[in-house]
Amino acid sequence: MKNNIVLIGFMGCGKTTFGKWISRHYPYKFVDTDDCIVRAQKRTINDIFKMNGEDYFRNLETETVKELLKQEDGKVISVGGGLPVKEENRALLRELGTVVYLNTSKRELVRRLRNDKNRPLLAGGDIEKKVDTLMEQRRLIYEETAHLILSTDEKNFTEMYEEIVSYGENL
Repeated sequence: MKNNIVLIGFMGCGKTTFGKWISRHYPYKFVDTDDCIVRAQKRTINDIFKMNGEDYFRNLETETVKELLKQEDGKVISVGGGLPVKEENRALLRELGTVVYLNTSKRELVRRLRNDKNRPLLAGGDIEKKVDTLMEQRRLIYEETAHLILSTDEKNFTEMYEEIVSYGENL
């Protein structure tokens, strides 16, 4: 296993925000797999979904993780919410570093995502129902993939990071 922190969890759980915070306060370089894909494809995730579909996008995620495995350690990596859904990706993520599932309550996710127009899987319809359905499909996958399950509700970033460090010291 490489010496990286890999943040997984549902869209809106704070992977990118927390990952950037870690990179500002500790010696980790921040990487967002969605940003890597957007740069490589020179188009938005919404455009990739519209033109090529979800399966194509999931394959791009796999290739991105494989590229990260070839790179140096010392990264905090935020991955798209659906990346762990693909079975191949789960093993790759565990090889990439310490996988931390940022577990956030449905209530908090709905609050954060209610006005978000940039997430193709949430477009149109009842946001609460979509979040509930996707969370139910993904929760066990996140739990099985993670080395550490970290509840984010009612915690600040310092407390969350200290839990990760404490887990790492016990490896």
